[in-house]
Amino acid sequence: MKIRKNYITIAARIVRYNLKIIFAGKFFWFLVAAFAFFSFFMFQEAWDRNSEINEGTIYTLLMFPCLLLIFYPIVFGIQNDEDNRILEIIFGIPNYRYKVWGIRMLMVYVANYFIIVIFAYIARILLYPVNIFEMAWQLIFPMLFFGNLAFMFTTILRSGNGTAVVMIILGLFFMIFMNENSSIKNSMWNVFLNPLTIPRDMHPTIWQNTILQSRLFLLIAGVVFLMIGLLNLQKREKFM
Repeated sequence: MKIRKNYITIAARIVRYNLKIIFAGKFFWFLVAAFAFFSFFMFQEAWDRNSEINEGTIYTLLMFPCLLLIFYPIVFGIQNDEDNRILEIIFGIPNYRYKVWGIRMLMVYVANYFIIVIFAYIARILLYPVNIFEMAWQLIFPMLFFGNLAFMFTTILRSGNGTAVVMIILGLFFMIFMNENSSIKNSMWNVFLNPLTIPRDMHPTIWQNTILQSRLFLLIAGVVFLMIGLLNLQKREKFM
């Protein structure tokens, strides 16, 4: 019993310490910015009386805050380790970096999931009665895709600012190219596919299969990006 209690105490301290590293500094301002953008988008939708508000609308409103919340802790994660002078400690223990970053990525996604649940609950009260947990669950897939993509680039570039520039360019490219291309817009390859808005010219069964394929694509791509990022951490000499 005493050993188990010690393990729980140590685990709690590790989680608390990593949370301080991940969400310290500028994350609070990213959270404020995410809520500010979300509030502005909600006000805009409520003001526009000609637009129809439904679950698909709420999903679209939550997409940008969702991606903004993972931006700082993942893009600037390695840079924060270097600034706090713990990068040498992480690389000094064999395979420790995998455990550290595995736990950190998990904590980032879990924390942001519950933040999105809160945002969805606010939208449920003010705009439209949505299933807040289903809404947050659907947003996890693009969050994993872009979050792990950012992690991969941050291990390649080893610079938070450089990774930020690359991710902004890629985000704009995906948004413009996939929304303008009619053959991709409602296909599984659209990383911004809205699963809660059924196209008028598509059968519901086909649409359900498209959503399933889209989620599998985002999940598999996210796992591949994560594996590449973890493998890049083996190149210790590039980070020291």
